[in-house]
Amino acid sequence: MTDSGTDLLTLGRRLRHLRRRRGMTLAELATAVGVSPSLLSLLENGRREPRLTVLQSLARSLDVTVPELLAADPPSRRAAAEIALEQAQRSPLYASLGLPHVRPGPRLAADALDALVGLHAELERRAEAQAATPEEARRANAELRQEMRARNNYFPEVERSAEGLLDAVGHRGGVLTERVITSLARHLGFTVHQAADLPRSTRSVTDLRNRRVYLPPAHAGRGHDPRTVTLQALGHVVLGHDQPKGYADFLTQRVEVNYFAAALLVPQRAAVDLLRTAKAGRDIAIEDLRDTFAVSYEMAAHRFTNLATHHLGVRVHFMRVHESGTIYKAYENDGVVFPADPMGAIEGQPVCRHWTARTVFAQGEVASPHHQYTDTPSGTYWCTAQVEPTSSGTFSVSVGVPYTDVKWFRGRDTTLRQQSRCPDESCCGRPPAELAARWDGNAWPSARAHTHLLAALPPGTFPGVDDTEVYSFLEAHAAQT
Repeated sequence: MTDSGTDLLTLGRRLRHLRRRRGMTLAELATAVGVSPSLLSLLENGRREPRLTVLQSLARSLDVTVPELLAADPPSRRAAAEIALEQAQRSPLYASLGLPHVRPGPRLAADALDALVGLHAELERRAEAQAATPEEARRANAELRQEMRARNNYFPEVERSAEGLLDAVGHRGGVLTERVITSLARHLGFTVHQAADLPRSTRSVTDLRNRRVYLPPAHAGRGHDPRTVTLQALGHVVLGHDQPKGYADFLTQRVEVNYFAAALLVPQRAAVDLLRTAKAGRDIAIEDLRDTFAVSYEMAAHRFTNLATHHLGVRVHFMRVHESGTIYKAYENDGVVFPADPMGAIEGQPVCRHWTARTVFAQGEVASPHHQYTDTPSGTYWCTAQVEPTSSGTFSVSVGVPYTDVKWFRGRDTTLRQQSRCPDESCCGRPPAELAARWDGNAWPSARAHTHLLAALPPGTFPGVDDTEVYSFLEAHAAQT
C-alpha cells in the first residue's frame, strides 16, 4: 500500500490504463520518466512501490495529477477483475494448492477472467465455511474467555446501551414485563410476532427489511425465556452488529447480546443497589437476584459475574455443567483452575467429582442452593450451586469465590467440605484400585458421543442455521405484511 492507502495493484493498473490511453509503449514512458522499462513493468504489475519523485514524473508524462494517479478505484471493470484475480493468486490459500499462476493480461478472454475470479471467490467462501472446526471453535472460545477475564466480565458500553434504552421507555425498576419489552421493540422501530413455522434451527428470526422479530409461539418456547430471546434479537440491532465474519466474531456477538438481554432484565442500577446492601449485611445470594427480577438461576448467576468484581470488588467463577460432569460454560477471574485441553479450551472437559458443580447432583432437584467448601491445589473456594432441568438435560449452575471473600455470602456457615487433587489422576481420573482390579478387562461400555463438541461446526453465515430455511420463511411472511 502507498501512504495514501492506494493498493499497489490498483496503482499499477491505472498506470497501464493511462499509458495505453496516450498510445505510449512501456519503453517510451520509461524514457520520458527516466526509469528503466523493467522498473516500470514492476510498477504496472503492482510489485514495486514508486518513490514520490517517480510518481510526480509519471503524472506529468501522462498529463494527470498525482491524486488522479493514486485514485483508489480501478480504472475499468476489466482492471478490477484483473486485480481481483492477481490478489487471489497471491493468497496463501492459492499457494497451498500448488497450481500455476495465470497471468491476467490482455490475451485472457473476459469470460475466462470472470470465471476465474468467481472460482477464487467460491474457493475463499468454502475455506471460510470449513474453518470453524472443533479445534477452531475451542481456540475461539479460549481467546474470548481470556478477554472476558481481562475486563472482569464487565462490558460498560453494553451497560450504557441497556440503561439508555430502559430510560427511553420510562422503565424505572421491577420485573421487565412483556408489555415493557413490546415498548422497547416499538421504540426501536420493530414489532414482535409469534410464528408456528419458525425454522427449527433458530430461536428467533429478525426481518430487518420490514422491522419484525419472529418468535416461536409462547407454548413452544423451545426451552428459552421468550423475553430473553426477544431482547437478544433486538440486541444485535442496538449494538450495531454486522453479519459475523467468522466463528470468533459469531461468538463475540453472542456474548454481547446475551449480556445486553441480561442487563435489561437485571438492570445494573437496581441490581448493584441490591448487592451492595446484601454485602453490607454479609448476605449476598444469587437466588435473591433470581427472585427480585424474575429470571432463571443461570441468568442471575451470569449477571452476578458481570457486576461482582467491578462494583463489589469480589472475584468470582461460574460454571454450567451437564449431569454427565461435562463443562458447557465457564468463567473465572479468581484463580480457580478449570480442566483444559492443550489449546486452553475448557468446554467438553470433565469436572472433578469433588467440586460443588458435581456434588450438587447428589442433592436432587431441590429448591434451595447447595453450598460447599472445596480445597484445591490453587486454594480453597466456597461455592453455591443449583440444579436446573432443561429440554437438553439436567445442568448445575454454580458460582464460587476464594475463601477470603466467603464472609460476604449467605451459606458460608455450611460444614460440607471436599478435597480435590485434580488434575492429579489419583483424585478422580482413575477408578479406585479395588474396582479396577475386579472389572478391568470385563467391561465394554458404548459411549454416548457429545457430537456438538466433536463434529465440524455447520457452515453458513450463522453457524448451525439453514440460510435457505430462513430466507424461505421471511419470503413467506413478507408476502403477508
